[in-house]
Amino acid sequence: MSDVPWLTLLIVLPLVGALVTPFVPKGTALPKQVGLGFAVLTLVAAIVMATGYDTDGGMQFTEQHEWIAAFGVHYALGVDGLGLLMVLLTCVLVPIVLVASWDEVEPDAGRFFALTLLLQAFSVAVFAATDVFLFYIVFEATLIPAYFLIGGFGRAGRSRAAVKFLIYQLAGGLIMLASVIGFYVVSARAGTPTYLVSDLAALDIDPMTQRYLFLGFFIAFAIKAPMFPVHTWLADTTEKATTGTSVLLVCILDKIGTYGMLRFCLELLPDASRWATPVVVVLALISIVYGALVAIGQDDMLRLIGLTSLSHFGFIVLGIFVLTPQGGVGAILYMVNHGIATAALFLIAGFIVKRRGTALISEMAGVEKAAPVLAGTFLVAGLAACGLPGLSPFVSEMLVIIAAFDYAWWAGAVAVTAIVLAAVYVLWMYQRTMTGPGRPDLPAVPDLGRREVGVVAPLLLALVLFGFYPMPLLDVINPTVDSTLSEVGVSPDEPAVPATEGATD
Repeated sequence: MSDVPWLTLLIVLPLVGALVTPFVPKGTALPKQVGLGFAVLTLVAAIVMATGYDTDGGMQFTEQHEWIAAFGVHYALGVDGLGLLMVLLTCVLVPIVLVASWDEVEPDAGRFFALTLLLQAFSVAVFAATDVFLFYIVFEATLIPAYFLIGGFGRAGRSRAAVKFLIYQLAGGLIMLASVIGFYVVSARAGTPTYLVSDLAALDIDPMTQRYLFLGFFIAFAIKAPMFPVHTWLADTTEKATTGTSVLLVCILDKIGTYGMLRFCLELLPDASRWATPVVVVLALISIVYGALVAIGQDDMLRLIGLTSLSHFGFIVLGIFVLTPQGGVGAILYMVNHGIATAALFLIAGFIVKRRGTALISEMAGVEKAAPVLAGTFLVAGLAACGLPGLSPFVSEMLVIIAAFDYAWWAGAVAVTAIVLAAVYVLWMYQRTMTGPGRPDLPAVPDLGRREVGVVAPLLLALVLFGFYPMPLLDVINPTVDSTLSEVGVSPDEPAVPATEGATD
């Protein structure tokens, strides 16, 4: 099994599906069936690959072929625990999104399914790339299907939201390109130009150069994640796009930002990461509180859910940059749990909006009486988003908060306030939409059908399973965190010294 190029296979399968699906005869369910078939086949291949992963850590399923010799560029793939979980999350969510969007994207379902598969192929390539130049190419390539998914499907105003999304992302990509070129210059001066992550990690880059390179990568990743103050594209996108597209963007594509912070900022630029820690921690805390406060004031359900992710990504970035084992484990676990919980919340919200004909919370009421299963699943997903004990986000949230208190008492105190704020926006949203007397002037609300239950059930099951038994995830995450923190001089057995004390000038 080790001789099979698994990662290339996981890229090629959805890519072929994206090319085939648009040419399947329209007017029937066949384009959707073909697209879903490729997504399921990719998921099966990902699961088979994962069974061969050695939990002792290290980069596995590696592939390396020379691509552009003059610049030291390689087609190089591989995954450690972080990459494996992100690839699996991508491969799990895509078929769920396709089934959830089965009737929502007519009459052009074939194009939606093709673009989704194309986004999947590029996303897997991003999470598997072990060459910085290859990473940059596929990082930018994800914008193509994402732009057309936002602008081609959804509510009025989606074209403007798609352009705003594209401008922000392209700006971040251009800034990162300067740092990508910088790595070529640094490696060439050291003897041999290279973009391989393993080779770049071995270079002795002076602290000032590291800082310039760090800024290029971090700004791009902060936009992608997103973080305050470069987050304003997020709410517009989730408000106007289909809920399936929002899941793809927030639960998969945005993870590239926090993935990049771990893979490139911490591993390749450790001195600069320690130097930047105080500022990044403050920005993360602002994102946590600001995202929660702004979410409370929203009347559009989909916009509200989008803004909650600003708060959640603040938690992830905080866990990464406090530079402790608990924080690193919590951050990666949070990336997985957020993907599951927010996907469930978006998809169920989409079912509600479709039934009510509006996304305005002020125009909904009394759904739970007519559709108890719909209301119950929405409540579970919402409680997961606000970190209820027994559901998987609670574990990751507690790890990050513990790490924040280890870093500084004030950081932990600010992070804790988000738990209260999350309960406010989730429970208030539920109370205004699900409880109270029904609206006789609005259409009747049917309960979830079999297809919709099939979409939501695996996500809710995962929330409960990993809430009570997160060890399968932690066994994969722990070696990766130990390896990453060793690059920034942090012992797995001790918390990091605050960056202001340990930074190199």
